[in-house]
Amino acid sequence: MAAATARSSNTPARKIIAQNRKARHDYSIVDVFECGVVLKGTEVKSLRQGRASLVDGFATIEGGEVFLHAVHIPEYAEGSWTNHEPRRVRKLLLHKGEILRLVGKTKESGLTLVPLSLYFSDGKVKVELALARGKKSYDKRQDLAKRDADRDIQKAMGRRSKGMAD
Repeated sequence: MAAATARSSNTPARKIIAQNRKARHDYSIVDVFECGVVLKGTEVKSLRQGRASLVDGFATIEGGEVFLHAVHIPEYAEGSWTNHEPRRVRKLLLHKGEILRLVGKTKESGLTLVPLSLYFSDGKVKVELALARGKKSYDKRQDLAKRDADRDIQKAMGRRSKGMAD
């Protein structure tokens, strides 16, 4: 007998808790990894309420392990003395091969590890970790100009398809 709540294996349930929109503006994303996070019970309860901030977050590799720094998960309101520290360092869970690849990339080419989003995937908290290169201010201006030009082109094409004059 098949389960009534069966879902397609290629589309996992994903509930986004927090996103770091500033990261895509400040960095050029080279590669993206999905990581598990080692959390305490009150942190999970706080995340289930949708409360977290990735703004200043970054990851480091220390002793063959990856750690997430400066990610703010506020204390759980109904927690007692077992509550967690909001900005504590959290261990990320990756395969050894992925960690070795990250070590090589960050050492050789000056790339950094930045969290892009924090979400629930099938009941487990995951972090989307990006291998990123910092943008210069002129790169940011070029990206903004390109985005504006693309938007203008789309508007013009929309007007033209509706039969309106430019």
